[in-house]
Amino acid sequence: MKRVLISVSDKRGLVPFAKGLVRLGFEIIATEGTARILKKKGIPVKTISEITGFKEILEGRVKTLHPAIFGGVLALREKKHLKELAREDIKPIDLVVVNLYPFHNLESIDIGGTALIRSAVKNFKNVGVVIESGDYKKTLNELRKRRGNLPLKTKENLARKALVYILHYDRMVYGCLTGYKLQATGYRLPEELFLEYKKVKDLRYGENPHQKAAFYRSPITDYRLPKQLGGKELSFNNILDLDAAWSIIREFKEPTAVIIKHTNPCGVARDKNLVSAYQKARDCDPLSAFGGVIGLNRKADISTAKEVTSTFIEAVIAPGFTPQAIKVLKKKKNLRVVQCPMSPSGISSPLGTRGNVQCQKKDLRTVDWGLLVQDKDIKDIKTKNFKTVTKRKPTKEELAALFFAWKVAKYVKSNAIVISSENQTLAIGAGQTSRIDALKIVILKMQ
Repeated sequence: MKRVLISVSDKRGLVPFAKGLVRLGFEIIATEGTARILKKKGIPVKTISEITGFKEILEGRVKTLHPAIFGGVLALREKKHLKELAREDIKPIDLVVVNLYPFHNLESIDIGGTALIRSAVKNFKNVGVVIESGDYKKTLNELRKRRGNLPLKTKENLARKALVYILHYDRMVYGCLTGYKLQATGYRLPEELFLEYKKVKDLRYGENPHQKAAFYRSPITDYRLPKQLGGKELSFNNILDLDAAWSIIREFKEPTAVIIKHTNPCGVARDKNLVSAYQKARDCDPLSAFGGVIGLNRKADISTAKEVTSTFIEAVIAPGFTPQAIKVLKKKKNLRVVQCPMSPSGISSPLGTRGNVQCQKKDLRTVDWGLLVQDKDIKDIKTKNFKTVTKRKPTKEELAALFFAWKVAKYVKSNAIVISSENQTLAIGAGQTSRIDALKIVILKMQ
C-alpha cells in the first residue's frame, strides 16, 4: 500500500483530492488539524502521533520531526534502505502534500513543513511533493493513469516548484529578521539582496532585435503587467515607455496626458478635460509625438480616442476606457491599448518593474562589476522647498509654471531643460551631454 503524508494550511480542494488518493489505494497520514477535517468527511486517516507514538509538544512546535516520518520520506527504494526501514518498523512514504501557513513573524516560522518539503525534494526520484492545491487535479489524473505512480518528469517538475516555494519562504523569514535589525539600527539598504521574480512571458526581443528578452514579476506582490485590451503584443521598449508614461501622469491630480518617446516625455499637459490635455501635450512637439506612447490619468472617452487615433501612436495606457473609446481605438489594429487601474489613493499599482519586497522603491542597475542600488526618486516636489537663486523672485504664475516644469523634469534624461507654462510643457531638451546643448535644443523647439 502506498502512503501519502498531508499537512496543509490551504484547505482548498483537500477533500476531493484525499478521496481520490484513497480510491487509488493510498493510506493517508496527516497532522492533527488536517486529519480533523478529513475525518469529518469520513475519509480514513492516521495522525502523525499514531505513526510516531509521540504527541505534538511545545504548543505544536514539534509535530512531524521524527525518524518514523522523515525516514519514510528520505529512504531510497533500494535493498539496503528498505531493509533498514523494516528493521525500524518504518514504512516508506510515496507522496508528500504540504503547504505552509502564511508567514507573519519569526514565531510563525514553519520548521517541520519546510523540512518535509526539502526531504521530498532531495528524494524526488522516489517521492512526489505537491505544494499547491492547483496541482491536485493534475496529480490525481497522472496517478490514475499509472496505477498510483507519478512519472519521473512530473516528480522532477513538482520538486522544482517546491524548491522555489521554499526559497521564497526562506527569503521572507530573512526579510523579517533583517527588518528587526534595521528597526534597531536605523534605515539603510540591506547587507544582502535577494531578487525573486517569475517569468510571465518571453518577449520577441529586447531593446534591439539581436537581444533576447522576457518579462518577469515578483510572486510576492500583486503588481502585474497591466491588462492589454487590444493591439499587437507589447515589446520590451513598449513596456519601458508605458512605465515612464505611467510614472509621470501619477504626479498630477488633474486630467493629464503625456507622450513618451524612448522613455523621455516629449509633451505633458493638464486641463479641465482629458481630450484638451492630450491635444496640448501633443502640440508641445508634434514631430516627436509621432510614434510615441501615450499616458492618460483618467478614463478615456470617445473624443480622446478619436484624437489619439488621428496620428500614428504605438500604445496608450489609461485607468480605463469607455466602450465607445475601445471601439475607436481597436480600429487601429496595431495600436496597443493598455489598462492600469488607479488605487483609491490615486496612485496606481506600478508596472512590473517594481516587484520584490526588498526592492520596492529601489532602482537597480547592473554594471560589469556588480549591482548598483538606490532609493527610487519618489520624493514629492513642493514649492515651499524652492530656493530662488536669482535677484528677482518668480511671480505667482511663474512659480506655478516652475512647479509644473519640475514635475516633468524629474523624468527627463539629464542634461534636461523643460520650459513650460502652468499647465503645459512648451519645449523639452533631453539627454544632452552638455547643458548648453540642452538649452540650445529647448530654445530651438520653442521657435
